[in-house]
Amino acid sequence: MKLTRSGGQSAPGPADWFTGTVFLDSIRNPDEQTAIGAAHVRFTPGARTAWHSHPKGQTLYVTDGIGLVARRGGEVQEIRPGDVVYIEPGEEHWHGAAPDRFMAHVAMQEADETGQVVTWLDHVTDDEYTA
Repeated sequence: MKLTRSGGQSAPGPADWFTGTVFLDSIRNPDEQTAIGAAHVRFTPGARTAWHSHPKGQTLYVTDGIGLVARRGGEVQEIRPGDVVYIEPGEEHWHGAAPDRFMAHVAMQEADETGQVVTWLDHVTDDEYTA
């Protein structure tokens, strides 16, 4: 068993990856013991990820607030606490808070054989966000 004491600080989400104000709390990064990475991500109203994909897919577990999620070419869907979203490997998608609500989720993904967990793409436009 390995216990990692809390003590890390919330980090602001990089502008290359997010639109709006987002805070990241790392839960774990892939390492020699497991390929699984996870983070608790908090979005302010209207904040969202850029389009991105994961080579081994991604699972989101919504912990608080109301959010939105969409895959490229698909409809924007509302997500709420307790919802679980599975994104297929290689599926381009985005997720974030509703325009007038905060939203937080735990994001879990697995690294591929090269250690890659995500490929970041273009930012979600306002039109795509409100579609």
